[in-house]
Amino acid sequence: MSNDSLSSTEQARTVNEYLDCLQVIMVNTTLPANIGSAARAMHTMGLSRLTVVDPKLPIDETSVSHAAGGSELLSSALITPTLESAISDCQLVFAASSRSRHLPRPVVTPTQAAKIMFDFIDTQSALSANDNNVNTSSDAVSSKPNIAILFGREDRGLTNEELAYADYHIQIDANPAYPVLNVASAVQVIASFIFAYAQTHAQTADNLDSDTSAEAQSTINVNLRQQWDEPAINQQQLQQLTQRTTDLMVQRGLANSEHLKSLPSRLSRLGSRLQLDQKEYQLLSALIAKLSKD
Repeated sequence: MSNDSLSSTEQARTVNEYLDCLQVIMVNTTLPANIGSAARAMHTMGLSRLTVVDPKLPIDETSVSHAAGGSELLSSALITPTLESAISDCQLVFAASSRSRHLPRPVVTPTQAAKIMFDFIDTQSALSANDNNVNTSSDAVSSKPNIAILFGREDRGLTNEELAYADYHIQIDANPAYPVLNVASAVQVIASFIFAYAQTHAQTADNLDSDTSAEAQSTINVNLRQQWDEPAINQQQLQQLTQRTTDLMVQRGLANSEHLKSLPSRLSRLGSRLQLDQKEYQLLSALIAKLSKD
């Protein structure tokens, strides 16, 4: 790959640098062997960041034996007690789901998901680079985008509450009579689409805004902001804003604290759809704080 084929911005992002912005999060796994198989699938497709949320059994020798060449991913894997802590610093969250759930989020295929991921990485990375160019002091910090892909339990996948954290749901085309994959197989399939897309995206600057595949050219019925003038908020900030808005509505008599039903989930989905940036988050936080005092 010659440097002539890449813009100056693109030259700074190789396939590995794109993939390093992604983390696979496995929730409440039952079998340690499945963690190992997922690590092997990730390693095969160039993904290196694995987080396991509240596993029923810890990573063990069966995990290592199933990981094969991906055993290093097990050594560096993060173990967290809650999904909230695992995604708190993520700006974009995807969840693998075989069926629609209550209060569904936009559903995309693996290829469409990959396009959304890498367009987001390009936009956020360019913004971060511009910020660092303006701030020439030694305190300038280069922060990379952080994107999570959630995978659920072996027996029942992700709960409605866990799926509500995702901005998009990824569904894999499969036999409609039985569209359920083993969790490690789901990791393998989605990771393979991501890796294939990353190769094309990183190599050809002309393909940054349009992909030649028929699937990627199909209309995705989602609201995807193409440009930010400030960095996107992360999941922790979105959940904080959701809670503050809920509390304000209760305080103002617009909601009953004992009968909130799906209000927090709807507010969270609204925030995901708006795709707020840091300045917008500050403005809304200030507005909520003012209304709470009045």
